[in-house]
Amino acid sequence: MLHPQQFEVNEAWIAFRLNSTPVRTERDGDFNCIALMDAASCFILGSQFISVTAPEPTRAQFRSLLESAQHHKHELPRTLLIAREDIADLMTHEATHQNIDVVRVPESELLVFIGEAREGFAQRFGTASP
Repeated sequence: MLHPQQFEVNEAWIAFRLNSTPVRTERDGDFNCIALMDAASCFILGSQFISVTAPEPTRAQFRSLLESAQHHKHELPRTLLIAREDIADLMTHEATHQNIDVVRVPESELLVFIGEAREGFAQRFGTASP
């Protein structure tokens, strides 16, 4: 089982969906919120809303998210953790292009990291908690 204490700050980041149900907007439709989190500190480095019609962020969207996170940390991680259950071909391709190793793990092993962030997001945006 993974735990934040296994990592040093900026060693590994986690890419995950913050919401369990779509975030609804009257004007622009429904969205998912994809976030990057530092595995050691559980600090959210950035997030991006993508249309629910997209199975994952585009390479350009994910590159933008990585660049935003890199601005906070001044470097990229060695490893990116992504839930096995998530569609992440484009994110994996972009991370690999940036020389980041991608490790797919069961989402259940990421909950210790991302659970609190998901709960907070659900409270803030009124979406159902996972």
